[in-house]
Amino acid sequence: MASFTDLGIAPAILAGLHDMGFEEPTPIQVEAIPPLLRGLDLIGQAQTGTGKTAAYAVPALQLIQPDGRRPQALVLTPTRELALQVTEEIARIGADLGTHEVAIYGGQPIERQIRALRAGADIVVGTPGRLLDHLRRGTLHLDSLRLVVLDEGDEMLDMGFIDDIEAILRAAPPEHQTALFSATLPQPIQSLAARYLRDPVHVRVTPSRLAAPALIEQSCYPILNVDRTEALTRLLDVLDIRRAIVFCRTKRAVDDLAAALQARGYPAEAIHGDMAQPQRIRALARFRDGESELLIATDVAARGLDIEGVTHVVNFHVADSAEAHVHRIGRTGRIGRTGMAITLVDRREMKQLRMIAEATQTRIPAHALPSPADVARAAMGSFRRELTEVIERGDLAAAIELAQDLSEAYSPLQVAAAAIRMAMDGARGSMAPAEPETQRIFLNVGHRDGIRPADLLRAAPGLDVGAIDIHDDFSFADVPASAADAAIAQWRQWRVGGRSVNAERARPTGRRPD
Repeated sequence: MASFTDLGIAPAILAGLHDMGFEEPTPIQVEAIPPLLRGLDLIGQAQTGTGKTAAYAVPALQLIQPDGRRPQALVLTPTRELALQVTEEIARIGADLGTHEVAIYGGQPIERQIRALRAGADIVVGTPGRLLDHLRRGTLHLDSLRLVVLDEGDEMLDMGFIDDIEAILRAAPPEHQTALFSATLPQPIQSLAARYLRDPVHVRVTPSRLAAPALIEQSCYPILNVDRTEALTRLLDVLDIRRAIVFCRTKRAVDDLAAALQARGYPAEAIHGDMAQPQRIRALARFRDGESELLIATDVAARGLDIEGVTHVVNFHVADSAEAHVHRIGRTGRIGRTGMAITLVDRREMKQLRMIAEATQTRIPAHALPSPADVARAAMGSFRRELTEVIERGDLAAAIELAQDLSEAYSPLQVAAAAIRMAMDGARGSMAPAEPETQRIFLNVGHRDGIRPADLLRAAPGLDVGAIDIHDDFSFADVPASAADAAIAQWRQWRVGGRSVNAERARPTGRRPD
Protein backbone atom coordinates (compact mmCIF):
# COMPACT_ATOMS: atom_id res chain seq x y z
CA MET A 1 0.00 0.00 0.00
CA ALA A 2 1.33 3.46 -0.94
CA SER A 3 2.37 5.91 1.74
CA PHE A 4 2.06 9.69 1.62
CA THR A 5 5.82 9.85 1.07
CA ASP A 6 5.44 7.75 -2.09
CA LEU A 7 3.13 10.36 -3.62
CA GLY A 8 5.77 13.07 -3.99
CA ILE A 9 4.39 15.35 -1.29
CA ALA A 10 6.60 18.12 0.09
CA PRO A 11 8.00 17.60 3.63
CA ALA A 12 6.15 20.60 5.12
CA ILE A 13 2.83 19.22 3.87
CA LEU A 14 3.71 15.73 5.08
CA ALA A 15 4.24 17.29 8.50
CA GLY A 16 0.78 18.85 8.34
CA LEU A 17 -0.82 15.52 7.43
CA HIS A 18 1.07 13.86 10.28
CA ASP A 19 -0.03 16.51 12.79
CA MET A 20 -3.64 15.98 11.72
CA GLY A 21 -3.27 12.28 12.46
CA PHE A 22 -3.53 10.90 8.91
CA GLU A 23 -1.63 7.62 8.82
CA GLU A 24 -1.89 6.51 5.19
CA PRO A 25 -3.53 7.80 1.99
CA THR A 26 -7.00 6.69 0.92
CA PRO A 27 -7.51 5.24 -2.58
CA ILE A 28 -8.72 8.54 -4.05
CA GLN A 29 -5.66 10.31 -2.63
CA VAL A 30 -3.33 7.69 -4.12
CA GLU A 31 -4.98 8.06 -7.54
CA ALA A 32 -5.51 11.83 -7.64
CA ILE A 33 -2.52 13.50 -5.94
CA PRO A 34 0.26 12.46 -8.40
CA PRO A 35 -1.45 13.64 -11.63
CA LEU A 36 -2.55 16.88 -9.97
CA LEU A 37 1.03 17.50 -8.81
CA ARG A 38 2.12 17.03 -12.44
CA GLY A 39 -0.20 19.86 -13.46
CA LEU A 40 -2.82 17.71 -15.21
CA ASP A 41 -6.56 18.33 -15.23
CA LEU A 42 -8.49 15.62 -13.45
CA ILE A 43 -11.95 14.13 -13.02
CA GLY A 44 -12.25 12.23 -9.75
CA GLN A 45 -15.27 10.06 -9.07
CA ALA A 46 -15.52 9.43 -5.34
CA GLN A 47 -18.20 9.42 -2.67
CA THR A 48 -18.29 11.82 0.26
CA GLY A 49 -16.05 10.63 3.06
CA THR A 50 -13.37 9.00 0.90
CA GLY A 51 -10.72 11.61 1.70
CA LYS A 52 -11.15 13.65 -1.48
CA THR A 53 -10.63 16.98 0.29
CA ALA A 54 -7.00 16.11 1.00
CA ALA A 55 -6.77 14.67 -2.53
CA TYR A 56 -6.97 18.21 -3.93
CA ALA A 57 -5.86 20.22 -0.87
CA VAL A 58 -2.38 18.68 -0.90
CA PRO A 59 -1.69 19.53 -4.60
CA ALA A 60 -3.23 22.99 -4.17
CA LEU A 61 -0.88 23.78 -1.29
CA GLN A 62 2.13 22.36 -3.11
CA LEU A 63 1.48 24.00 -6.48
CA ILE A 64 0.92 27.56 -5.34
CA GLN A 65 3.56 30.07 -4.25
CA PRO A 66 1.90 31.78 -1.28
CA ASP A 67 2.35 35.53 -1.13
CA GLY A 68 -0.80 36.54 0.74
CA ARG A 69 -2.04 38.68 -2.14
CA ARG A 70 -4.43 37.40 -4.82
CA PRO A 71 -5.83 33.85 -4.81
CA GLN A 72 -3.88 31.18 -6.65
CA ALA A 73 -6.31 28.34 -5.90
CA LEU A 74 -10.11 28.43 -5.91
CA VAL A 75 -12.39 25.69 -4.54
CA LEU A 76 -16.13 25.66 -5.33
CA THR A 77 -18.43 23.78 -2.95
CA PRO A 78 -22.23 23.37 -2.92
CA THR A 79 -22.84 24.46 0.70
CA ARG A 80 -21.39 26.87 3.24
CA GLU A 81 -20.92 24.00 5.71
CA LEU A 82 -18.67 22.21 3.23
CA ALA A 83 -16.87 25.47 2.41
CA LEU A 84 -16.00 25.97 6.07
CA GLN A 85 -14.98 22.33 6.50
CA VAL A 86 -12.72 22.44 3.42
CA THR A 87 -11.15 25.76 4.46
CA GLU A 88 -10.34 24.41 7.90
CA GLU A 89 -8.81 21.20 6.51
CA ILE A 90 -6.65 23.08 3.99
CA ALA A 91 -5.45 25.43 6.75
CA ARG A 92 -4.53 22.52 9.01
CA ILE A 93 -2.69 20.59 6.28
CA GLY A 94 -0.77 23.74 5.31
CA ALA A 95 -0.16 24.95 8.86
CA ASP A 96 3.62 25.10 8.31
CA LEU A 97 3.40 26.92 4.95
CA GLY A 98 2.08 30.30 6.05
CA THR A 99 -0.76 30.28 3.52
CA HIS A 100 -3.88 32.42 3.90
CA GLU A 101 -7.27 30.78 3.30
CA VAL A 102 -10.62 32.58 3.08
CA ALA A 103 -14.12 31.04 3.06
CA ILE A 104 -16.74 32.86 0.96
CA TYR A 105 -20.41 31.89 1.28
CA GLY A 106 -23.91 33.30 1.57
CA GLY A 107 -25.49 34.11 4.89
CA GLN A 108 -22.39 35.96 6.16
CA PRO A 109 -22.04 39.75 5.90
CA ILE A 110 -20.37 40.43 2.57
CA GLU A 111 -18.42 43.38 4.02
CA ARG A 112 -16.50 40.99 6.29
CA GLN A 113 -15.59 38.86 3.27
CA ILE A 114 -14.51 41.93 1.28
CA ARG A 115 -12.15 42.91 4.12
CA ALA A 116 -10.73 39.39 4.22
CA LEU A 117 -10.12 39.35 0.45
CA ARG A 118 -8.51 42.78 0.53
CA ALA A 119 -6.20 41.61 3.31
CA GLY A 120 -4.94 38.90 0.95
CA ALA A 121 -5.76 35.25 0.30
CA ASP A 122 -3.75 32.47 -1.33
CA ILE A 123 -6.66 30.00 -1.42
CA VAL A 124 -10.37 30.90 -1.59
CA VAL A 125 -13.10 28.36 -0.87
CA GLY A 126 -16.71 29.25 -1.48
CA THR A 127 -20.16 28.63 -2.83
CA PRO A 128 -20.74 29.54 -6.50
CA GLY A 129 -23.40 32.20 -5.95
CA ARG A 130 -21.42 34.26 -3.45
CA LEU A 131 -18.17 33.83 -5.41
CA LEU A 132 -19.87 35.15 -8.53
CA ASP A 133 -21.24 38.07 -6.51
CA HIS A 134 -17.68 39.02 -5.49
CA LEU A 135 -16.47 38.69 -9.08
CA ARG A 136 -19.16 41.11 -10.28
CA ARG A 137 -18.33 43.56 -7.46
CA GLY A 138 -14.66 43.44 -8.38
CA THR A 139 -13.68 42.26 -4.90
CA LEU A 140 -12.44 38.84 -6.10
CA HIS A 141 -9.65 38.73 -8.68
CA LEU A 142 -8.76 35.54 -10.55
CA ASP A 143 -5.84 36.75 -12.68
CA SER A 144 -3.27 34.88 -10.50
CA LEU A 145 -5.29 31.65 -10.41
CA ARG A 146 -3.38 28.41 -10.99
CA LEU A 147 -5.92 25.78 -9.88
CA VAL A 148 -9.72 25.56 -9.80
CA VAL A 149 -11.41 22.70 -7.94
CA LEU A 150 -15.09 21.82 -8.36
CA ASP A 151 -16.02 19.75 -5.30
CA GLU A 152 -19.20 17.63 -5.34
CA GLY A 153 -20.05 18.63 -8.89
CA ASP A 154 -23.27 16.63 -9.01
CA GLU A 155 -24.52 18.30 -5.82
CA MET A 156 -23.83 21.75 -7.28
CA LEU A 157 -25.72 20.71 -10.42
CA ASP A 158 -28.72 19.56 -8.34
CA MET A 159 -28.71 22.90 -6.49
CA GLY A 160 -28.87 24.86 -9.76
CA PHE A 161 -25.34 26.28 -9.70
CA ILE A 162 -24.25 25.14 -13.17
CA ASP A 163 -24.58 28.61 -14.80
CA ASP A 164 -22.69 30.28 -11.93
CA ILE A 165 -19.92 27.69 -12.21
CA GLU A 166 -19.53 28.32 -15.93
CA ALA A 167 -19.40 32.09 -15.37
CA ILE A 168 -16.61 31.61 -12.82
CA LEU A 169 -14.66 29.24 -15.09
CA ARG A 170 -14.91 31.72 -17.98
CA ALA A 171 -13.44 34.42 -15.73
CA ALA A 172 -10.43 32.27 -14.81
CA PRO A 173 -7.13 32.61 -16.73
CA PRO A 174 -6.89 30.34 -19.81
CA GLU A 175 -3.90 28.36 -18.51
CA HIS A 176 -5.26 27.38 -15.13
CA GLN A 177 -5.49 23.74 -14.00
CA THR A 178 -8.94 22.29 -13.23
CA ALA A 179 -10.02 19.37 -11.04
CA LEU A 180 -13.59 18.10 -10.88
CA PHE A 181 -14.71 15.78 -8.08
CA SER A 182 -18.17 14.23 -8.21
CA ALA A 183 -19.80 11.06 -6.90
CA THR A 184 -21.69 10.67 -10.19
CA LEU A 185 -21.23 12.13 -13.67
CA PRO A 186 -24.64 13.11 -15.08
CA GLN A 187 -24.69 14.43 -18.64
CA PRO A 188 -24.56 18.16 -17.74
CA ILE A 189 -21.43 17.54 -15.64
CA GLN A 190 -19.84 15.56 -18.47
CA SER A 191 -20.61 18.44 -20.87
CA LEU A 192 -19.12 20.94 -18.43
CA ALA A 193 -15.96 18.83 -18.15
CA ALA A 194 -15.69 18.54 -21.95
CA ARG A 195 -15.83 22.34 -22.32
CA TYR A 196 -13.49 23.40 -19.53
CA LEU A 197 -11.07 20.53 -18.76
CA ARG A 198 -8.12 19.74 -21.04
CA ASP A 199 -7.39 16.04 -21.58
CA PRO A 200 -8.28 15.22 -17.99
CA VAL A 201 -7.04 12.14 -16.18
CA HIS A 202 -10.10 10.18 -15.04
CA VAL A 203 -9.82 8.36 -11.70
CA ARG A 204 -12.65 6.47 -10.11
CA VAL A 205 -12.96 5.06 -6.62
CA THR A 206 -16.22 3.25 -5.94
CA PRO A 207 -17.16 1.37 -2.80
CA SER A 208 -17.09 -2.39 -3.07
CA ARG A 209 -20.21 -4.35 -2.26
CA LEU A 210 -19.43 -5.99 1.03
CA ALA A 211 -21.49 -8.13 3.34
CA ALA A 212 -21.57 -6.95 6.94
CA PRO A 213 -21.33 -9.80 9.49
CA ALA A 214 -24.82 -11.19 10.00
CA LEU A 215 -24.57 -11.56 13.79
CA ILE A 216 -23.82 -7.89 14.38
CA GLU A 217 -26.74 -5.59 15.16
CA GLN A 218 -26.09 -2.09 13.82
CA SER A 219 -27.56 1.25 14.85
CA CYS A 220 -26.69 4.92 14.55
CA TYR A 221 -27.29 7.92 16.76
CA PRO A 222 -27.62 11.37 15.12
CA ILE A 223 -25.78 13.95 17.24
CA LEU A 224 -27.24 17.11 15.76
CA ASN A 225 -26.81 19.37 18.81
CA VAL A 226 -24.79 17.20 21.17
CA ASP A 227 -21.04 17.02 21.59
CA ARG A 228 -19.64 13.65 20.46
CA THR A 229 -17.98 12.91 23.78
CA GLU A 230 -21.15 13.77 25.68
CA ALA A 231 -23.14 11.52 23.32
CA LEU A 232 -20.71 8.65 23.87
CA THR A 233 -20.78 8.94 27.66
CA ARG A 234 -24.59 8.89 27.65
CA LEU A 235 -24.54 5.66 25.66
CA LEU A 236 -21.89 4.17 27.95
CA ASP A 237 -24.08 4.99 30.97
CA VAL A 238 -27.30 3.57 29.51
CA LEU A 239 -26.31 0.59 27.35
CA ASP A 240 -24.84 -2.65 28.65
CA ILE A 241 -21.39 -2.02 27.18
CA ARG A 242 -19.00 -4.36 28.97
CA ARG A 243 -16.04 -4.18 26.56
CA ALA A 244 -15.91 -1.91 23.51
CA ILE A 245 -13.53 -0.74 20.82
CA VAL A 246 -14.14 2.90 19.87
CA PHE A 247 -12.87 3.99 16.44
CA CYS A 248 -11.74 7.56 15.73
CA ARG A 249 -10.70 9.08 12.41
CA THR A 250 -7.30 10.43 13.49
CA LYS A 251 -4.56 9.81 16.04
CA ARG A 252 -5.17 13.19 17.65
CA ALA A 253 -8.84 12.35 18.11
CA VAL A 254 -7.83 9.06 19.77
CA ASP A 255 -5.61 10.87 22.27
CA ASP A 256 -8.21 13.55 22.97
CA LEU A 257 -11.07 11.10 23.49
CA ALA A 258 -9.06 8.75 25.71
CA ALA A 259 -7.97 11.67 27.92
CA ALA A 260 -11.53 13.07 28.07
CA LEU A 261 -12.99 9.69 29.06
CA GLN A 262 -10.29 9.08 31.67
CA ALA A 263 -10.98 12.53 33.13
CA ARG A 264 -14.65 11.54 33.46
CA GLY A 265 -13.81 8.29 35.23
CA TYR A 266 -14.19 5.80 32.37
CA PRO A 267 -11.35 3.24 32.15
CA ALA A 268 -10.04 3.74 28.60
CA GLU A 269 -6.86 2.89 26.71
CA ALA A 270 -5.58 4.42 23.46
CA ILE A 271 -3.67 2.84 20.56
CA HIS A 272 -2.50 4.43 17.32
CA GLY A 273 0.44 4.42 14.94
CA ASP A 274 2.50 7.05 16.77
CA MET A 275 2.70 5.02 19.97
CA ALA A 276 5.79 2.96 20.70
CA GLN A 277 5.27 -0.79 20.47
CA PRO A 278 5.70 -1.37 24.23
CA GLN A 279 2.99 1.23 24.91
CA ARG A 280 0.61 -0.48 22.51
CA ILE A 281 1.31 -3.89 24.02
CA ARG A 282 0.61 -2.60 27.54
CA ALA A 283 -2.62 -0.87 26.45
CA LEU A 284 -3.87 -4.02 24.70
CA ALA A 285 -2.94 -6.17 27.69
CA ARG A 286 -4.93 -3.95 30.07
CA PHE A 287 -7.91 -4.10 27.69
CA ARG A 288 -7.69 -7.87 27.24
CA ASP A 289 -7.36 -8.42 31.00
CA GLY A 290 -10.44 -6.35 31.72
CA GLU A 291 -8.61 -3.54 33.50
CA SER A 292 -10.05 -1.16 30.88
CA GLU A 293 -13.53 -1.33 29.41
CA LEU A 294 -12.76 0.83 26.37
CA LEU A 295 -10.06 0.69 23.71
CA ILE A 296 -9.85 3.90 21.63
CA ALA A 297 -8.17 3.22 18.27
CA THR A 298 -7.56 4.31 14.69
CA ASP A 299 -8.37 1.99 11.79
CA VAL A 300 -4.71 1.24 11.10
CA ALA A 301 -3.81 0.51 14.72
CA ALA A 302 -6.73 -1.92 15.09
CA ARG A 303 -5.84 -4.04 12.07
CA GLY A 304 -5.60 -7.70 12.95
CA LEU A 305 -6.95 -7.25 16.48
CA ASP A 306 -8.81 -10.33 17.67
CA ILE A 307 -9.86 -9.75 21.27
CA GLU A 308 -12.36 -12.08 22.88
CA GLY A 309 -15.42 -10.67 24.60
CA VAL A 310 -15.79 -7.36 22.73
CA THR A 311 -19.51 -6.68 23.11
CA HIS A 312 -19.64 -3.41 21.18
CA VAL A 313 -17.88 -1.45 18.49
CA VAL A 314 -18.50 2.30 18.48
CA ASN A 315 -17.74 4.45 15.45
CA PHE A 316 -16.95 7.77 17.13
CA HIS A 317 -16.55 9.07 13.57
CA VAL A 318 -18.11 7.48 10.48
CA ALA A 319 -15.61 5.29 8.61
CA ASP A 320 -14.00 6.65 5.44
CA SER A 321 -15.15 3.68 3.36
CA ALA A 322 -17.43 0.67 3.41
CA GLU A 323 -14.38 -1.60 3.65
CA ALA A 324 -13.15 0.24 6.73
CA HIS A 325 -16.63 0.09 8.29
CA VAL A 326 -16.87 -3.67 7.82
CA HIS A 327 -13.38 -4.14 9.25
CA ARG A 328 -14.28 -2.03 12.29
CA ILE A 329 -17.54 -3.72 13.20
CA GLY A 330 -15.99 -7.15 12.65
CA ARG A 331 -14.04 -6.66 15.91
CA THR A 332 -17.23 -7.73 17.71
CA GLY A 333 -19.53 -10.70 17.08
CA ARG A 334 -16.56 -13.08 16.85
CA ILE A 335 -16.71 -16.90 16.72
CA GLY A 336 -20.46 -17.13 16.31
CA ARG A 337 -21.30 -14.64 19.06
CA THR A 338 -23.62 -11.68 18.60
CA GLY A 339 -22.32 -8.12 18.79
CA MET A 340 -23.46 -4.51 18.60
CA ALA A 341 -22.08 -1.79 16.31
CA ILE A 342 -22.98 1.82 17.11
CA THR A 343 -22.20 4.84 14.92
CA LEU A 344 -22.34 8.47 15.99
CA VAL A 345 -23.24 10.53 12.95
CA ASP A 346 -23.57 14.27 12.41
CA ARG A 347 -25.39 15.99 9.55
CA ARG A 348 -22.33 16.11 7.28
CA GLU A 349 -21.73 12.36 7.68
CA MET A 350 -25.28 11.20 6.91
CA LYS A 351 -24.60 10.77 3.19
CA GLN A 352 -21.46 8.74 3.86
CA LEU A 353 -23.31 6.44 6.28
CA ARG A 354 -26.09 5.88 3.72
CA MET A 355 -23.44 4.93 1.17
CA ILE A 356 -21.94 2.45 3.63
CA ALA A 357 -25.35 0.92 4.35
CA GLU A 358 -25.98 0.50 0.62
CA ALA A 359 -22.54 -0.95 -0.08
CA THR A 360 -22.81 -3.42 2.80
CA GLN A 361 -26.44 -4.30 2.02
CA THR A 362 -27.57 -3.60 5.58
CA ARG A 363 -29.98 -1.36 7.44
CA ILE A 364 -28.48 0.95 10.04
CA PRO A 365 -31.54 2.23 11.92
CA ALA A 366 -31.33 5.57 13.71
CA HIS A 367 -32.18 5.98 17.39
CA ALA A 368 -32.49 9.03 19.62
CA LEU A 369 -29.67 9.59 22.07
CA PRO A 370 -30.49 8.87 25.71
CA SER A 371 -31.52 12.01 27.55
CA PRO A 372 -30.03 13.03 30.91
CA ALA A 373 -33.22 11.67 32.49
CA ASP A 374 -32.64 8.32 30.72
CA VAL A 375 -29.11 8.27 32.14
CA ALA A 376 -30.45 8.90 35.64
CA ARG A 377 -33.04 6.12 35.30
CA ALA A 378 -30.38 3.72 34.05
CA ALA A 379 -28.19 4.57 37.03
CA MET A 380 -31.12 3.90 39.35
CA GLY A 381 -31.84 0.55 37.65
CA SER A 382 -28.19 -0.49 37.88
CA PHE A 383 -28.03 0.48 41.53
CA ARG A 384 -31.24 -1.43 42.25
CA ARG A 385 -29.75 -4.60 40.75
CA GLU A 386 -26.60 -4.20 42.83
CA LEU A 387 -28.65 -3.59 45.98
CA THR A 388 -30.74 -6.71 45.30
CA GLU A 389 -27.57 -8.78 44.98
CA VAL A 390 -26.31 -7.47 48.36
CA ILE A 391 -29.63 -8.33 50.03
CA GLU A 392 -29.68 -11.83 48.55
CA ARG A 393 -26.09 -12.50 49.64
CA GLY A 394 -27.00 -11.92 53.29
CA ASP A 395 -24.28 -11.05 55.84
CA LEU A 396 -26.22 -7.95 56.90
CA ALA A 397 -26.29 -8.41 60.68
CA ALA A 398 -24.25 -5.28 61.53
CA ALA A 399 -26.12 -3.18 59.03
CA ILE A 400 -29.49 -4.40 60.35
CA GLU A 401 -28.46 -3.48 63.90
CA LEU A 402 -27.55 0.06 62.79
CA ALA A 403 -30.80 0.34 60.85
CA GLN A 404 -32.79 -0.68 63.94
CA ASP A 405 -31.01 1.98 66.05
CA LEU A 406 -31.75 4.69 63.47
CA SER A 407 -35.37 3.50 63.18
CA GLU A 408 -35.99 4.74 66.72
CA ALA A 409 -35.56 8.32 65.46
CA TYR A 410 -36.51 7.98 61.79
CA SER A 411 -38.86 5.89 59.74
CA PRO A 412 -37.42 2.77 58.10
CA LEU A 413 -38.13 4.36 54.70
CA GLN A 414 -36.08 7.47 55.58
CA VAL A 415 -33.18 5.34 56.79
CA ALA A 416 -33.19 3.22 53.62
CA ALA A 417 -33.52 6.27 51.35
CA ALA A 418 -30.64 8.08 53.07
CA ALA A 419 -28.39 5.01 52.76
CA ILE A 420 -29.25 4.66 49.07
CA ARG A 421 -28.61 8.37 48.45
CA MET A 422 -25.20 8.17 50.14
CA ALA A 423 -24.23 5.14 48.06
CA MET A 424 -25.48 6.59 44.78
CA ASP A 425 -23.77 9.94 45.29
CA GLY A 426 -20.51 8.06 45.41
CA ALA A 427 -21.16 6.03 42.26
CA ARG A 428 -20.40 6.95 38.63
CA GLY A 429 -23.54 7.97 36.82
CA SER A 430 -25.27 9.16 39.99
CA MET A 431 -28.90 10.16 39.62
CA ALA A 432 -28.16 13.21 41.77
CA PRO A 433 -27.82 16.59 40.09
CA ALA A 434 -24.37 18.01 39.48
CA GLU A 435 -22.63 18.84 42.72
CA PRO A 436 -22.97 22.56 43.48
CA GLU A 437 -19.39 22.51 44.82
CA THR A 438 -18.05 22.16 41.27
CA GLN A 439 -16.54 25.26 39.62
CA ARG A 440 -16.17 25.60 35.86
CA ILE A 441 -12.94 27.32 34.77
CA PHE A 442 -12.48 29.21 31.50
CA LEU A 443 -9.08 29.09 29.73
CA ASN A 444 -8.21 31.16 26.65
CA VAL A 445 -6.54 28.32 24.73
CA GLY A 446 -8.14 25.68 22.52
CA HIS A 447 -7.81 23.45 19.47
CA ARG A 448 -6.12 26.17 17.40
CA ASP A 449 -3.33 26.20 19.99
CA GLY A 450 -2.94 22.43 19.70
CA ILE A 451 -4.50 21.88 23.12
CA ARG A 452 -5.82 18.46 24.14
CA PRO A 453 -7.44 17.34 27.42
CA ALA A 454 -4.23 15.63 28.46
CA ASP A 455 -2.41 18.98 28.21
CA LEU A 456 -4.78 20.61 30.71
CA LEU A 457 -4.26 17.72 33.11
CA ARG A 458 -0.47 17.87 32.80
CA ALA A 459 -0.50 21.62 33.43
CA ALA A 460 -2.27 21.10 36.77
CA PRO A 461 -0.68 18.01 38.32
CA GLY A 462 -2.47 16.57 41.31
CA LEU A 463 -5.65 18.51 40.57
CA ASP A 464 -8.99 16.68 40.53
CA VAL A 465 -10.23 17.80 37.09
CA GLY A 466 -13.68 16.73 35.96
CA ALA A 467 -15.29 17.38 32.58
CA ILE A 468 -13.08 19.09 29.98
CA ASP A 469 -14.64 20.89 27.01
CA ILE A 470 -12.23 22.20 24.33
CA HIS A 471 -13.32 24.62 21.60
CA ASP A 472 -11.30 26.23 18.80
CA ASP A 473 -10.08 29.26 20.77
CA PHE A 474 -10.94 28.51 24.40
CA SER A 475 -11.64 25.65 26.81
CA PHE A 476 -13.60 24.84 29.97
CA ALA A 477 -12.62 22.51 32.80
CA ASP A 478 -14.60 21.53 35.90
CA VAL A 479 -12.77 21.45 39.24
CA PRO A 480 -13.90 21.20 42.87
CA ALA A 481 -14.95 24.67 44.02
CA SER A 482 -12.57 24.41 46.96
CA ALA A 483 -9.66 23.94 44.53
CA ALA A 484 -10.70 26.64 42.03
CA ASP A 485 -8.15 29.22 43.17
CA ALA A 486 -5.34 26.68 43.11
CA ALA A 487 -6.40 25.49 39.65
CA ILE A 488 -6.49 29.05 38.28
CA ALA A 489 -3.05 29.76 39.77
CA GLN A 490 -1.55 26.61 38.23
CA TRP A 491 -3.06 27.18 34.79
CA ARG A 492 -1.96 30.84 34.79
CA GLN A 493 1.64 29.63 35.14
CA TRP A 494 1.22 27.52 32.00
CA ARG A 495 2.67 28.89 28.75
CA VAL A 496 1.32 27.85 25.34
CA GLY A 497 3.03 28.97 22.16
CA GLY A 498 5.17 31.43 24.08
CA ARG A 499 2.26 33.21 25.79
CA SER A 500 0.77 32.93 29.24
CA VAL A 501 -2.60 31.27 29.64
CA ASN A 502 -5.46 33.21 31.20
CA ALA A 503 -7.67 31.15 33.51
CA GLU A 504 -10.71 32.45 35.39
CA ARG A 505 -14.07 31.37 36.69
CA ALA A 506 -16.63 30.87 33.92
CA ARG A 507 -20.06 32.43 34.03
CA PRO A 508 -22.70 30.34 35.86
CA THR A 509 -24.16 29.33 32.48
CA GLY A 510 -20.81 27.86 31.46
CA ARG A 511 -20.20 30.59 28.90
CA ARG A 512 -16.81 32.19 28.41
CA PRO A 513 -16.34 35.43 30.38
CA ASP A 514 -16.76 38.70 28.48
